[in-house]
Parts: sequence; structure tokens; C-alpha cells
Amino acid sequence: MDDFACPRCRTTKFQNPSLKMMVNVCGHGLCESCVELLFLKGSGNCPECKIPLRRNNFRVQLFEDAAVEKEVDIRRRVLRDFNKKEEDFASLREYNDYLEEIETIIYNLTNNIDVINTNKKIEQYKKDNREQIQKGKGRMGRDEYELEEMLELEKHMNEARKHEILLEEAEVKKKRLKRKEALIDELMFSNTDAKNIVQTFAQQAKEEEEETRKPPPPKVTKFSSGIEFGRKSQSTFLPLPMDDSPMYEYTPIVVDPNGPQPPSEEEVMQEGFINHIRTETEQEKAGGFTTNIACLRALQESMMGLYHVSRNLVRKVS
Repeated sequence: MDDFACPRCRTTKFQNPSLKMMVNVCGHGLCESCVELLFLKGSGNCPECKIPLRRNNFRVQLFEDAAVEKEVDIRRRVLRDFNKKEEDFASLREYNDYLEEIETIIYNLTNNIDVINTNKKIEQYKKDNREQIQKGKGRMGRDEYELEEMLELEKHMNEARKHEILLEEAEVKKKRLKRKEALIDELMFSNTDAKNIVQTFAQQAKEEEEETRKPPPPKVTKFSSGIEFGRKSQSTFLPLPMDDSPMYEYTPIVVDPNGPQPPSEEEVMQEGFINHIRTETEQEKAGGFTTNIACLRALQESMMGLYHVSRNLVRKVS
């Protein structure tokens, strides 16, 4: 958003590095200074669409496109009430219809299509499903609390680990310095062969390094919700289910082309099938298109079903 300008005062991020763009429910952005000036009494009208707005409803704009910012805010507000899960429906089709209805509501509000009737529909839904909405909010609250607790704990664990690493590095430096001083003293005052002394100190240093490389024992922390979190299983939240069924064995797919056997990919390359085919561009290659695969697919499709004979034709001949 460096080149993005406030539509009222035309101030850009380049001119004012501390510029903050604010946005309200209408989706039109204003810089923080213009919001403070226009909404000094707490309420006022949007300079672009003249919709009445309140100062406390302004928030920091995260996206450069105001339409995206507006849709994100509307989606957040709608999903706060339309919070049913798949297990609340009798069939997958009913759940999909429910999701489609949500997307229609969000689209209408974002693009100002039939806003009055759409808001009436939302209010009617809130009246008819008041109990279910409160239950869903409670369920979301527990999930969000557990997630925040987990993130906070992970943050503390990372900070503690960084502190441990710094202490370990400082301890290693001290040991190396002491070892170096001891080696110098041994070489200066000992009558032993210098080569043997150096080898002995090198062996000791190697053993100490191997000892420090051993992983520390896992620290397990238990949440208030009962979930355990530790270094050993940071990426898993639930135990993996045990399955005693036999291992999967791959069986190659055998396709009857009902025609001549098409060439393999190696034959396509070696026999010169692609000599007269346009080479793929960089964009096509990035999208997964390559000349040899396209040629092989075309050959397979052209040969498939060449030996097929209609049953009606066979009956007529017989």
C-alpha cells in the first residue's frame, strides 16, 4: 500500500510513512487524520457514498482493495450468526445448500444487491435460530480460547528455547576458551610429545560436542482444556489411530484400448513423434503442460476404440 493515497487529502504512504488507512462498513477508505477530522463528534457521513457512519466502527485497513476489505468484514459478521457445522445437518446436500445460501448473502451485501431484503433474511434467521446461534458461539468461543492458549504457550516455549540456545552457545564458548588455555599450558609445561597432546585434546573436544548434540528430554505442558503440548509432538494435537488392517498393495491399472497399443512415453521421445510439434513455453511448462505428454495423450486418444465393433452391426451381419 506504499502508493495508495487517501481519497480525501491525497496523502500517500511515501509522503507520510506513518500513514494509517481506516475503513468502515461502507468499504470506502480514509486516512486516520481525515477520520479524526470528519468524525470529531463521533458520527458523520462517508465523503464518497454519504452513508451515516460512526467513529468507533472504523478499523485499520489491511487490504489495498477496499472491496476485499469490505467483503472480509461482511463475511466475518455473517459467519458470526451463520455458525452451523456439518454435523448439525441430516445430509451433506443440506449442508452444501446452507453454505451456498451464506455465500449468496455475502455476495449481495458486498455488491449492494437487494440489501434490504438480504438484511431482513438475516434478521429472520437470527430470530428462528437464536438457540442454535448461541450454542455455536459458545462452541466457537471454546475453540478460539484453546487456539489462543496454544499459540501463547508456543510463543513462550519459543522464547524459552531461544534463551536456552543463547545460554548453550555462551557455555560452549567458555568451554572452548578453557580448552584452548589448557592446551597452551599443556604444550608449554608438559614433557609429552606435542602431537599426542593435540590428539588427546581433539578427542576430548569431539566427545564433548557429541554429548551436547544429544536432544533434550521432551517437555510436556498440559492445557486447562486437557490437551497436552510438548516438543515431541508439536505438530500433532490428537493421537494417531491404530490400524491393524493389511498394508495397501498397489495393483497397476490395465486399460484395454480396444485398438492398437499406443506408444510409451520413451518411444514418443525416441521415435521422433514430437519433432513437428510446437515446444511448450515457459508459462505452459509452469502450468504442467509439456510437449511429450500432450503428444502421448493425443496418440492414445486417436488409437482408442479403433477395433470397436457395434453390436447392432454384428447382429445385422449374422
